Amino acid sequence: MNLKHIFIPAIIAIASEGLSQTYNIRDFGAVADGKTLNTAAIQQTIDKCYSMGGGMVYVPTGVYVTGTIHLKSNINLHLEAGAVLKGSTLMSDYEPFERPGFGKTHYGMLFTLNAENVSITGSGTFDGSEETFFNWNKAKKIEWGGTTHTRQKENFRKVISGIGDGPVDPLASRPRQMIIFSQCKNVLVENVLIAKSPFWTLHFADCDGVIVKGVKIWNSLETPNSDGLDITSCNNVNVSDCDIRAGDDAIAITGYAYHYELPGYYNLRHKSENINISDCNLQSRSSGIRIGFEDQNTVRNINISNINIFDSNRGIGIFVRDSGSIENINISGATIETRLHTGDWWGNGEPVHISAIRSKNGGIIGQVKNVTLRDIICRSENGILLYGTDESILENIRFENIRFKLLNSALNEYAGGNIDLRGCLDPKQSLFEHDIPGLYARFVTNLVINDFALEWENPQYPFFTHGIEVENFRTLRINNFRGSGAPGNASAKPVSIENGSDFEQSPENK
Repeated sequence: MNLKHIFIPAIIAIASEGLSQTYNIRDFGAVADGKTLNTAAIQQTIDKCYSMGGGMVYVPTGVYVTGTIHLKSNINLHLEAGAVLKGSTLMSDYEPFERPGFGKTHYGMLFTLNAENVSITGSGTFDGSEETFFNWNKAKKIEWGGTTHTRQKENFRKVISGIGDGPVDPLASRPRQMIIFSQCKNVLVENVLIAKSPFWTLHFADCDGVIVKGVKIWNSLETPNSDGLDITSCNNVNVSDCDIRAGDDAIAITGYAYHYELPGYYNLRHKSENINISDCNLQSRSSGIRIGFEDQNTVRNINISNINIFDSNRGIGIFVRDSGSIENINISGATIETRLHTGDWWGNGEPVHISAIRSKNGGIIGQVKNVTLRDIICRSENGILLYGTDESILENIRFENIRFKLLNSALNEYAGGNIDLRGCLDPKQSLFEHDIPGLYARFVTNLVINDFALEWENPQYPFFTHGIEVENFRTLRINNFRGSGAPGNASAKPVSIENGSDFEQSPENK
């Protein structure tokens, strides 16, 4: 008998068992009574696990109140079914730091910096105690003068009673991002429920190699800034099988271009690229998925497939506001349902919004290019918007197999007939009155619309106009468009074009 064949597997098994170390937070003094502050006990458990080379930090069933904790390399934080890590209601329990230009603020429940091979798993819950940090009986107002150029002026998004769709007014002090991974590699967040965040919920900054799978993020739909998942300056990210419901953007992908030389604060200096999102349900009072904004580096190589965006303010929003560009975006197999809302939410019911407009004086502005939307079903209370400018022309935008029903809205009297480009420099172009075609595009080159079916649901306002309207363009192709201008509007056309060159449409367009 060859003894080597007996002993070597046994040695390997023993070694593997030794590496799979589990540390129970109760063994380090954590108390599951929903009252005791357990920050020190949980951190001691993490530190011990790290000092032994890594393993699992185990959170058993029960409610554990905590302030800011820090994960470290080679650690799996595992929440058992019925386990709740609940954020403290006291700001003094969260770790403070100085944020340039904003003064003193506080981290949220979990901040992980410069870690590798780190994960959060299990069927338990993170609870951010949102109920503590808002005035739930007071709606946040649109900033002074913000409605000056809207169709409704001071009656824009008027709330008849209560707080309407919110957002509620935040208190002066609340924790920042609930869970942050900054400058980390090989990160996994799987299956947990993350709920009731008072600010951004799950934030990856300057990370490489991230998997988010089967995660539920359930925040109040009335809370401002409660983004679900934020991916900033990250590479090689896969998000799948998630259910995200948030007051602000459900998923936001950005490439912020600033760097803070401060211990413990994230450095956002890189592109965001190579990101895949699939098989997710998303609800938002802002954008179901937002790509780009201001102060950003380039965002590129994004694939989005098999998603449902429902009862949201915007569906998919792509925004250039300064030098960072957005390119190579592929979106396929989406169902998008959006509507008008009351209150100070950005967006105005568009299923798809792509815009490039300056947010500050000086410097160059980036560009949106190479965007394809394919196999999309929309039911929305506003039209599709492509808004380029003479200094940033949208390039190579393609629509394939789009089914769009433009719905009548009970809020048209208070919110309809406007475009929302907030985040731009000129207040006259931030939030302003504009007619609503089914699809409106300006300052575009190489726009292709193939197999687009548009249906109008009883449009009752004269601001609803053409089926497709394109102006200031170069190279426009419209093939197999099935639709009309808004019924009841005698001047509305199926297709209206102005100030362009190289236009072709197929003879079956009607």
